[in-house]
Amino acid sequence: MEQHEQLTIAEYQATAESFRVGTWDHDVSQNRDALVAAMPRNPGKILDIGCGPGRDLVAFKSQGHTVIGLDATPAFVEMAQQLSGCEVWQQSFLQLNLPPQTFDGIFANASLIHVPRKDMVRVLQDLRAALVANGALIMSMVRGNNEGFSARSTGYRYVAAWEYETLAPCVEQAGFEIIHHYYRPPGLPCEAQSWLVIVARNTKI
Repeated sequence: MEQHEQLTIAEYQATAESFRVGTWDHDVSQNRDALVAAMPRNPGKILDIGCGPGRDLVAFKSQGHTVIGLDATPAFVEMAQQLSGCEVWQQSFLQLNLPPQTFDGIFANASLIHVPRKDMVRVLQDLRAALVANGALIMSMVRGNNEGFSARSTGYRYVAAWEYETLAPCVEQAGFEIIHHYYRPPGLPCEAQSWLVIVARNTKI
C-alpha cells in the first residue's frame, strides 16, 4: 500500500467515531437519487465505495436495493457492517478486487477524492469493469485543481481536487459516457459550491 494511503487510512481510523457522528446526518439524498435514476434496474445491486460508517448503505437498503460496502479503514468496515447489516469489503481504491459485470450502480460519495490524479483513469476503469451494461456511476468530488496532504490535528488525508473540465476527460477515457453533472450544496451560487458531482454510465461493454 502506498504511503499516502497508509496515512489517510490511519487518520480515518483514529477519528472514526467522531467522523460517524459528524457526517451521519449529512443529506446526500440528491446524489443517491441521481444514481438510482441512472441505473438500469430499480431496485438494483449497488456498490458503495468508500462507504465510511455506513450511512448510505442504510439508506439504499431501506429503498430495497441490494447494497455492498467497500472501505479501506478497518474501523469503518466494522461500523458499516454493524449499523447496516450489509456485506462490507475491506479494500484499497488502488488495489480493487471487484467481481466483473456485477453492479447496477456504484456510489462514490466523497471517496475518490483520495485517489491521486495520476491513478484516476485506472481506478475508474476498475470500477467500470464491475458494472453491468448501462450500469451507472456517481462520483462526488472536491472542486479545485490541486492535490496533496490535508493536515489535521489527528494526522493527514491525501486529497485530489478536480473541476469538471479536468475530470470529465478521465471519466470518458475510462470508458464511461457522462450523463450529466451538477454542483453541491444546492441553492448556492456556483462559485460557492465546493463539490462537483458527475453521473456516468457504462455503455461500452
